[in-house]
Amino acid sequence: ALRAERCAWWMKNRVMKEPKEGGTRLGIVFNVSPLFTGAAGSGESEIRRWIIENDWLEAIVALPDQLFYNTGIYTYLWIVTNRKEPGRRGKIQLVDATSFFKKMRKSLGNKRNEICDDQRDEITRLYGNFKNDEYVRIFDNEDFGYRRITVERPLQLNFTVDETRIARLKETAAFANLASSKKCKDTKAAAAEIEEGRKLQEAILSVLRPLGAKGVVKNREQFTELMKEAFKKSGLKVPTTLFKAILMALAERDETADICTDAKGNLEPDPELRDYENVPLKEDVAEYMKREVLPHVPDAWVDETKTKIGYEINFNRYFYKYTPPRPLEEIEADLKKIEKEIADMIAEVTE
Repeated sequence: ALRAERCAWWMKNRVMKEPKEGGTRLGIVFNVSPLFTGAAGSGESEIRRWIIENDWLEAIVALPDQLFYNTGIYTYLWIVTNRKEPGRRGKIQLVDATSFFKKMRKSLGNKRNEICDDQRDEITRLYGNFKNDEYVRIFDNEDFGYRRITVERPLQLNFTVDETRIARLKETAAFANLASSKKCKDTKAAAAEIEEGRKLQEAILSVLRPLGAKGVVKNREQFTELMKEAFKKSGLKVPTTLFKAILMALAERDETADICTDAKGNLEPDPELRDYENVPLKEDVAEYMKREVLPHVPDAWVDETKTKIGYEINFNRYFYKYTPPRPLEEIEADLKKIEKEIADMIAEVTE
């Protein structure tokens, strides 16, 4: 966001004249990256968002590859202006000029193509006509925007105490650190501290093991109360951080378990089941969820506090031309021809 603000400030105060002063039209040559690099909320996306939402992007012209001396990549001419004509306001024009070139008789490094005067005039005509055709697509500004929504699913855990989960508990940092002494420099004091930690570990395990008789508990609140009661009866005080670490070490995800809720009774999301979807700005999020997500995961919901707005321009999507595959008979004939050539080569070697 900060990068977008700086870019906007630079363009507005150092490059662009105010509309009341006649405004400015810029032509900027980019590679393909600025069209879509960066997810929603990133600096790149925020720059695109600022330019498009302020209605400064008038057109993008896709140029041929091998057009510049030091690179063979495709390039894109962005036309940015703060003085759009009334008919262009709220619109963005894409022009596919990748086929408008001629081969040079002699290449200059990576430059093997050039745009001649007639082709340049044709590109200018396409831009000026501002009509949809084979080489031109016209879109609303919002067509390139999307909401990146966070799709959550509820956390469902079961709990029990068995040797497998006890082994998992022993490997957790919070539990293992009880029997370590990294801060104490005195050897005897460190040894005493480690020994005290080991005793605490054994005491915790001795409190937990009897809970195994309860079997698998599929409600977190119920198992939490069982643990609290067990520690209270033993007189063992366990810090909150360690208590939570023990609880999670004894837990496993279980779709048949009760859904976990927070202190306010809200559903608690499972981070491992979290997913993301890009929903076009022109589409209703609820309708999108109903059509694309809920039929597969009915318990999912959208965390609206995490929704981000992004913009990207996938040029190839709008000018894609379907090329049908070759007939199977033609492919089979080519394979047989290649097989015969290989057999002839083997025969020559073995003679």
